[in-house]
Amino acid sequence: MVRMAGMEDHERKIVVEFVHLLEKSKQLFNGLRDLPQYGHKQWQAYFGRTFDIYTKLWKFQQQHRQILDTKYGLKRWQIGEIASKIGQLYYHYYLRTSETNYLNEAFSFYAAIRGRAYYSRAAKEDRSELMVKKLRYYARFIVVCLLLRRMKLVRELIVELDRHIADYTSTYEPDDQIEWSLVLDEIKAFIASDSLVSVLHADTNPIVLSHRLSPLTTPPVEKSQYMNLTLQEILVVGSATEQVKFSELTMDMFRMIQTLEREPQEDFNHIYDASPAPGRMPYGVPGQKGYLENGDRPSRRENPHKYLLYKPTLSQILVFLASGFKELPVNGALLLYLSSDGCFSTSKHPEDMGFDLGGVSTTSKRDGEHKKTKEVHCLYPGDLYPFTRRPLFVIVDSDNSFVFQHIPRYFGQPLVTLMSPQDTPPAFQDQQHNGSLFTLFLHSPLTAFCYCCSINSIAIHHWERCQSFVDRFVTEASRLFTRARVDLSYLQFFGDDFLRLLLLRYIFCEVVLHLHRAFRGRQYRPRCQPPLPEAELLENPALQHLVLDLATHLEVRAHFEGHELE
Repeated sequence: MVRMAGMEDHERKIVVEFVHLLEKSKQLFNGLRDLPQYGHKQWQAYFGRTFDIYTKLWKFQQQHRQILDTKYGLKRWQIGEIASKIGQLYYHYYLRTSETNYLNEAFSFYAAIRGRAYYSRAAKEDRSELMVKKLRYYARFIVVCLLLRRMKLVRELIVELDRHIADYTSTYEPDDQIEWSLVLDEIKAFIASDSLVSVLHADTNPIVLSHRLSPLTTPPVEKSQYMNLTLQEILVVGSATEQVKFSELTMDMFRMIQTLEREPQEDFNHIYDASPAPGRMPYGVPGQKGYLENGDRPSRRENPHKYLLYKPTLSQILVFLASGFKELPVNGALLLYLSSDGCFSTSKHPEDMGFDLGGVSTTSKRDGEHKKTKEVHCLYPGDLYPFTRRPLFVIVDSDNSFVFQHIPRYFGQPLVTLMSPQDTPPAFQDQQHNGSLFTLFLHSPLTAFCYCCSINSIAIHHWERCQSFVDRFVTEASRLFTRARVDLSYLQFFGDDFLRLLLLRYIFCEVVLHLHRAFRGRQYRPRCQPPLPEAELLENPALQHLVLDLATHLEVRAHFEGHELE
């Protein structure tokens, strides 16, 4: 309880105003949990009010720190709590908007907490809940650093988190010590799986590469009148049970969301400061005048809007799909990405291709899957039929992916389905927890190529030379694609940077696995619907030559025996 006696009037006013702002900020922050996770307009005004109050609170405590320290008894961990909440706000705003600038803002506030050691005395307060706040802050900071590819910092934070968990468990012997040990194990496993192929400096230190879309990685295209669609809404679903995950992100989800974002191009020098500058207005604060007009979305988006669902129920998938469908502007396309275990059917004579062949599990595998009734927690191809009223691009990474090749085009709208191989060669089966090879090809084709050929590390100059082969492949494939006899759906999607990149990387995956000795069975290779012309694309000699040249350069031609250069 703050004692008001003995305070000057202006001091009392400052303390009262601070307490008011603090209480109001907590109420608004707690209310965020009740906002719908889908849609665009339902939550923006509330987020704007919350940002506004936290901006006032942050500036207020900076301007009146001395009075708040002496008269209110403001502690450093309490300042850390405010900064942590602002960091969370920005992270959740990134999740809702897909704009990576907000990730950078979250980082700047989380870095301030560490740089100024706001939580350094939390252990000395003799309150276990303060230590839990500190541990949660570390877990959140690690997620943001992972998404920003700040891997050196991630490793430092893991060491610190390990130490703080040890302090916490030895001091309090809490009930949740096993859970915190699991969090630590999860993040360590995630880091290991993320670095399947190490790219090394001359001094053998690993280099961190970004795989977001940039002007350098955007494949060229000869535009045509048919290329009229842009990717606007994305639903990324991760339900693969055996895969490493951290903070409701499986490895496949983690790779795919980066693939579907542009590399931030702005100057973020302020991020390297020890903390946000006093009085600095954070980047594009939602709710500020001029940020959005009439609650509408900005006229120009850097990135398509994404929803991320980790092991959702079927009803959640349908609600979020319907929301994305509803939000599509004219000439907008919806992308559904599914990384899931298969739900298999025992029907000997399927009558309905939409529901009789099984689908993919939305939550997790269950006992008794092969019972007579259809699986409730299965997303069937037939569930997607209503959404084909608008342009739909589907990627299914599953051991039952091929059942999605029969989706009819009842409404005559563009529809493309990319399907992962249904099986993995024996040599790769014990690596399933590291994420899917198919998604890895879509995320970083050269990493996937090296992984297929058992290359664990590669020098940076070698990597860059090899990347030039991949770039030439993509450029040539793009040229061939626009001239080949492909279904019109492909051309309509091909004008969008992200969808073009995914299609060309799919072709790279198809050509590599077709030539690779270990992937000779049809079940080991991907499929697409409508089919792409084999002679013009998938078995094109120029594309095959580039893959074999890459193999020769990496000295792994033995993996491609039987396919000789002419």
